[in-house]
Order: sequence, then C-alpha cells, then structure tokens
Amino acid sequence: MKYKAIGRSGLISSNLSLGTMIFGEDSDRSTPEADAIKMIDQYLAQGGNHIDTADGYAKGRSEEIVGKAVKGKRENLIIATKVRFPTSDDVNDVGLSRYHIIQGVEQSLNRLNTDRIDLLYVHCWDPITPLDETVRALDDLVRSGKVRYLGLSNFKAWQSMKAQALCDQLGAGRFIAGQYQYSLVKRDIEHEFFDLFESEGLGLMPWGPLGGGFLTGKYERSGPTSGRIATTHEGTEESWARRNTEKNWKILDAVKEVAAKHNASPVQIALAWVLSKQVVSSLVIGARTMTQLEDNLKANEVTLDKVDLATLNELSTSDELYPYRFISSYGKRKF
Repeated sequence: MKYKAIGRSGLISSNLSLGTMIFGEDSDRSTPEADAIKMIDQYLAQGGNHIDTADGYAKGRSEEIVGKAVKGKRENLIIATKVRFPTSDDVNDVGLSRYHIIQGVEQSLNRLNTDRIDLLYVHCWDPITPLDETVRALDDLVRSGKVRYLGLSNFKAWQSMKAQALCDQLGAGRFIAGQYQYSLVKRDIEHEFFDLFESEGLGLMPWGPLGGGFLTGKYERSGPTSGRIATTHEGTEESWARRNTEKNWKILDAVKEVAAKHNASPVQIALAWVLSKQVVSSLVIGARTMTQLEDNLKANEVTLDKVDLATLNELSTSDELYPYRFISSYGKRKF
C-alpha cells in the first residue's frame, strides 16, 4: 500500500480506500455481512487504513458492518462516512440542516460503535438549508471532537467553492476532500474541479473508477447479462446505454492491450490510471467479493509509463472542446 496526505491537510491515507456501499444491501448484488468483514480484514492486512461508508448505504447497515469489523482495530484507522440522505421516513431525517447533521452524526457514531468520525462528507447539495447553517453545524461537530475532518461529495464546482469560502469567512474548519465519480469513461470533472481542488487544498477521492464495472472487461458488445450495469436503470449514470459507445469500447480495447503488456488485469490498469493523477489523494474501490478486492489491491503493483498514459489519455479525452480550457493554460504560464 502507498500513502498520501488528503488534500492540504496532515491526514495521511492509504492511496486505496475501501468503499462499502453494497455491504449489507438487500439484493443479490450485495456483499453479505460475513464476507464483508473478511474483506475488511484482508484490506487492513494489506496496509489499508481508510474505510469509506455512509449513513444512507443500506439505510445504516453498511455502517453497522464496518463497526463490527473494526472492533478492537479502531485506533489506527480513518473511518469516513456521510450525511445528507434519509435513513427513515421522518420529515427532518434528510438534508443538511443543523438538526439532521447533528442527529445523523450521533446515529452514525452509534452504528459505527466509535466516539468520532475521522472524515465526514456532506453527501450532496441541499437547496433548502442555508449554507451558513450547514457550515456552522459542521464546525461545531469538529470543535466537539466528534468529527475530525470534513469533505464534500457531489457538489457542483461553484457550490464547493462557495462552501470553502464560507468556511474562511466564518472562521470554520475547511473541507479537505471531495468525492466525485471519475474514470477513463467519465472524465468531465477535470474541466472545473482539478484546478479548484489544487487551488483550495482539496484531495480528490474518486468513486466509480471502473465505470460501473465496464472497465473490468467482462462485458461484451452484445450487452450485459449480469453485474451492476445490467440492473441499472436506463438514464442513470452507470447504465448500459451510457457505457455502450464506440468510444468506450476503444478505451477498453486499449486498457486490455496495456494490461497484457504489464501482465496485469484490466481492472488494475484502470485503477492505476486514476492513481496517476496528482490531484487524487485516495481512490475508493468498491469490490463486492474477496476475489475482486484482491484484484483491486494489486493496482499498486502497476506503474504505467509515459506511452501507456499518453495512449489512455488520448483515447479517453472529452470529444467536446471545453470553452474555457485556454484560461487554465494561461493561468499556468511562465514568465
């Protein structure tokens, strides 16, 4: 395992974080509790120190499983969770109000069987709650010791910047991390977020680095018969309709060629490409089985050379010319 500071903070994380979104879900595509605990044990044995969950994952079951798995091993771990989405039908059990944030954190602490959350993300923008109410509530939790660091997830670029600036204005603790979907088949965040994160000291914690499983190489052009892509509704981000494009198939072909060159799996190449980005602090892997986890962890054994990176970058770059791209280049000019 390799280690890196998260954003502009002193918190050191393994460069691979263990995502637990499907732990405890009520579906045949989830990871049962006993298997999930074994996977967490294996991840820790390989040097991983960062487990990512959320109160909304399986309505709290994921947090409960994590709490059981890390019992007696808590002290050296970074446990990240999130608040925003409901775990009940109560009208106030949703959003980023002071009421819900504090209540949600208390409930997460109970499920995780711990006295603090190392990294708390606000899971998604709340258009109803005033942002200063959210920031003040988060800062109170940090000052109380129940939360140590803060992160953003799925905010738009302007929302992230507004939140970070408000922290400065109010004298509150800043956000250090941002979770966003990022992969060879989903690179749109590069346009706005890479410069933003570099400027504002946020570490990118990518999720979905395999494009919903597309980059594993297990699917054929005829269509999926199993896996998350096969059961994802059309119109959602990881649906087959979005992945089944000629451009994506060319990307996958290149991934397989690079994998053969390195005697690695397509999974390891796709993850290694994400890890090559300087803005990435820790990559969230979402393995469902022990076999998948072991494959994911071997990404750290792959070093892509300049030719590999150039090939993958060129094939996967956005077809649309970003209208303000020249400004980013102009801003980095040398005199």
